[in-house]
Amino acid sequence: MSTVVTTARGPVRGERRADGTLRFLGIPYAQPPVGELRFAAPVEPEAWSEPLDATAYGPTAQRRPFAEVTTIPEPSIPGAGVLNLNVFTPDVAPGAGLPVLVWIHGGGYVAGSAASPWYDGAAFNRDGVVLVSVGYRLGIEGFLRVEGAPDNRGVRDWIAALEWVRDNIEAFGGDPAKVTIAGQSAGGGAVQTLLAVPSAKGLFRGALSVSGAVMRPDGPEVARAAARLLTSRTGVPATVAALRDLTDDELLDLQDRMSEPGPDREGLPPMLALAPFADGELIPVPVLDALTTGEAGAGVPLMLGFTEDEFSMFPAPGPDGPPWPVLLAGLGLDPARADAFAEEYAAAGEERYFGQALTDTVFRAPNLAVADARAALGRPTWFYEFRWPSPALGLAFHCLDLPFAFDVLDAEGVAAVAGDEPPRALADAMHRAWVAFVTDQDPGADWPRYTAEERATKIWDAEPRIAADPVNRVRALWLD
Repeated sequence: MSTVVTTARGPVRGERRADGTLRFLGIPYAQPPVGELRFAAPVEPEAWSEPLDATAYGPTAQRRPFAEVTTIPEPSIPGAGVLNLNVFTPDVAPGAGLPVLVWIHGGGYVAGSAASPWYDGAAFNRDGVVLVSVGYRLGIEGFLRVEGAPDNRGVRDWIAALEWVRDNIEAFGGDPAKVTIAGQSAGGGAVQTLLAVPSAKGLFRGALSVSGAVMRPDGPEVARAAARLLTSRTGVPATVAALRDLTDDELLDLQDRMSEPGPDREGLPPMLALAPFADGELIPVPVLDALTTGEAGAGVPLMLGFTEDEFSMFPAPGPDGPPWPVLLAGLGLDPARADAFAEEYAAAGEERYFGQALTDTVFRAPNLAVADARAALGRPTWFYEFRWPSPALGLAFHCLDLPFAFDVLDAEGVAAVAGDEPPRALADAMHRAWVAFVTDQDPGADWPRYTAEERATKIWDAEPRIAADPVNRVRALWLD
């Protein structure tokens, strides 16, 4: 393949790498969302005739990371054209028919970057898979209900990127009929959301949700409450007219005000107040309802799971914070279940109750509910729990599984969270299962489907294995 590829909007010039694979970075799939387009649905780029330089990552919607140091290295790149994507591909002829993995980054729907070195596609290319990583609008610009603007603009960005893949990936050696969507944390929630979006049907054939997190509850009343919170705390109306001309920093300052704790947050979920929500149109019903009681994802094989500890390292609020019954009630536990939870996790020490409650509420129980519902309906589902403990914290925490699945153990930042000698065999096994799932829609003979009878769960550890129903304590504590 030439390093110049012609897309539907114009030619792009990529880069040939030392391993012989190619990458094309920062390709626009929609016009920059600025000016009149800032809170609009994504608009197809204008055509160009000269080769577009695609040898450097494009601008990111992230302007401020979660923290000065994050688990995943997440560069913030300035610029207006944040609706761009990256294509990593083997050096094959156009139309080679390779399977495609479309990656949606995490970051709580308010941060994250498709330019992370952890999302490099070289290992997938080595194994015959084209990888596409996608940038999208975040926070207020992507997910706040704004008067005069379409809802769920970030979700519309994902769909526009998938439409770009459908229309262009063949030129990069991929097959538009063999697309699997995948993502971690908010990106895993994006995968589950897209399964519940009727207009996304047909844009992918498989789904892989890694520590997927969705807003709960997520109806229009929650979106209206978030918009009211913005106005009550800042005096700025949640309207296009009031928000469109603000600078990035001004908008982020408003967003920071929204995230502060306080009694006026009643009616909002404890986390993910800016996230996809059921608007009755693009997302007809709440995502978890769609996946557990409806037809959403009926014909799509799904691999999903979580790490054992996720947020368990988070300490409980200080002595001036809410008492345990109030905290647990805010996460959805009635008094009887709150007592059962405290007894179940007493061995972890009181300082870890809150982190474990967050882990089970945000990740483990909802994903388990999806797996159980799909198993009861006979839908092809594979379930896992990542348990290998990092030598840094002694826990299998949020994001730790990604460098293993992407087979990037030598990438920037991995040693800091996984130690100097993370188990290569674990990376080989996880990556092989991902490649098999993307290629064949089945992770392999050594990983049976999750069924209502067996509840077979892949345990990713130094010695991967299959266990039967290993997370039943979460089912007992959190599920009806």
